[in-house]
Amino acid sequence: MVPGRASLARDDEKQMPPELVFLLILILRMAITAAFVVTASIITERSGPVIGALVATLPISAGPSYVFLALDHDAAFVAQGALASLPVNAATIILGLTYVVLAQRSNLVISLGAAVLVWIGLASIIRALDWTLSAGLIVNAVAFGICIPLLSRYRHVKMPLVTRRWYDVPLRASLVATLVAIVVSTSGWVGPTISGIIALYPIVFTSMMLILHPRIGGPPTAAVIANAAWGLLGFGVAVAVLHVAVTQFGSATGLSLALATCVGWNLTLWWLGRRKRLTH
Repeated sequence: MVPGRASLARDDEKQMPPELVFLLILILRMAITAAFVVTASIITERSGPVIGALVATLPISAGPSYVFLALDHDAAFVAQGALASLPVNAATIILGLTYVVLAQRSNLVISLGAAVLVWIGLASIIRALDWTLSAGLIVNAVAFGICIPLLSRYRHVKMPLVTRRWYDVPLRASLVATLVAIVVSTSGWVGPTISGIIALYPIVFTSMMLILHPRIGGPPTAAVIANAAWGLLGFGVAVAVLHVAVTQFGSATGLSLALATCVGWNLTLWWLGRRKRLTH
């Protein structure tokens, strides 16, 4: 055999199988997401329900999902996914309202189960429709216009002391990392619309309900979710910015502007809340 060809043969033998490369990359992405969730969870637990709610409405799960989608697909795919995600944000606030109302008197299984079923039903309707940016914005305006006033009465509840258990943060991290894995591994064959819907499943909200409700009760857990309503509204604005900016400037700029919108919105809410407390 010619020496050059022998060298090429050896190089080919040293290459990892594509399946193994995909698996290693997927595990790395899940690890990055899990680290982000752990950090956010620690901040949430040390900051109280109001700040915790604002942290919970940052793109803890959707952000990594969209970053990895942008690495695997072009800007048009990301823009279409964001267009589908926008009405899903309205479904999330309705999930929150459903849980908050039921959690006042019902156990975790009923409260969380009903809320998730509502979200799945709304997501199925969203998937069946062709969405435009204006339609997504209108749906969000209507949903938040109804839900925020209804949630306001549940915001102010005395919070009992929460003792963190060893499995809390790993559970949240694994749930979000699993969601990211599903989005990344299935996006190629389910398409941008379903990817955008799955990316916005409220895994952070549901994990908070799952962990806090049995420990501190329904009303205090519901207060955390109710306080997150305004932050979730800003998240919807960030999704709209993502769609427009990715279309105009590409994925990197679009993702950066969407993150800046979300962080800026929540910082503004924090500043307004702090100012209100100081003046009273």
